Amino acid sequence: MNTEQPILHPDQSRAARILLRISKKTLGLKSGLGTEAVEDFERSRRELDDSQQNHLREILEELGAEFLPEDDEHGCGVRRRYNTQKIASLNRWEGEGGPSL
Repeated sequence: MNTEQPILHPDQSRAARILLRISKKTLGLKSGLGTEAVEDFERSRRELDDSQQNHLREILEELGAEFLPEDDEHGCGVRRRYNTQKIASLNRWEGEGGPSL
């Protein structure tokens, strides 16, 4: 039995994308994997190799996702890296053309 956790679970990818409010198409373009590959991965119809999983995870982290590993008490998860106040500041800075964090 394989007890090794994946780099990125399909459910985590889907949850992160929803939390960040980005489409499969956007994630597919940003990652270079394409919309179909993202959709198939998130529906567990396609496996991604370690390199592809790492890349997809890095893109989602750059966009503000933080991944939580599975442990003895809880399953894997995802949350926003920034709280609501920080997100509002980032959105305001983006709108002004200033640097974002």
